[in-house]
Amino acid sequence: MPIPGTPSRAELVEHLVATRIAGEVATPRENNLSHYRKLANGDRHYWLGLELGERWTDEQDVLAVMAERVGVNDDPEHRYGQDTIDPELTVDGLERMAGRLRKAAEGRQRVLLATGHPGGLLDVHRATAAALRAAGCDIVVIPDGLTTEEGYVMQFADVAVLEHGATLWHTHSGAPMKTILTALEREGRPLPDLVVADHGWAGAAGQYGVDSVGYADCNDPALFLAEAEGTVQVTVPLDDHVTSPRHYDPMTAYLLAEAGLS
Repeated sequence: MPIPGTPSRAELVEHLVATRIAGEVATPRENNLSHYRKLANGDRHYWLGLELGERWTDEQDVLAVMAERVGVNDDPEHRYGQDTIDPELTVDGLERMAGRLRKAAEGRQRVLLATGHPGGLLDVHRATAAALRAAGCDIVVIPDGLTTEEGYVMQFADVAVLEHGATLWHTHSGAPMKTILTALEREGRPLPDLVVADHGWAGAAGQYGVDSVGYADCNDPALFLAEAEGTVQVTVPLDDHVTSPRHYDPMTAYLLAEAGLS
């Protein structure tokens, strides 16, 4: 480790399990179920910038979607201990995302990249931005001086992030993405053709009507519900903060190769 070059699908699946990006992940079952319940009870912190209305008020319906799209245990009586992400579903999601990235590259589209989980996924997005730029895409530069209640909305290595106290900030909020999109409109600039993100950054973009693809952990069900409803185009299931961000490198290499960007 890391896998040199671009892994085959089988090699990537093995790597995802070995690094616990998928397979038996670190997120415990009780945390997953707690988040599903809070989303169903209307806690907007878990809606990730989306407007779910009254459509997902039964936590068992949320669990069913997560079992189908992520590979968590579908038994509602399994309430404690280990839970899982199916690595095959992770790779399926990467391949769907690659298809949308290929379309962006072929059309030289405007793309905005953002992360609410910079400790894990910043370099995944940075590498994706670099590959899209090299293919002729316009990587959206966000307006200066943007803020939310949590901090400053800024761009680092072509990736929009939240900064607070001179630190890149972990956030589930959709407010930073909404702030960017409304600022672009206020300045008379076109919206992105595509947002590549995670957490509330991806959810808010999809809710705004922008094509959105992203990554989500097994305890963050909102983006998977949004994909099921068509608000978000692709959600890739993975553990979004494993022991080293370098563990994501083979996954990123596979994604870009599938998209024809490497």
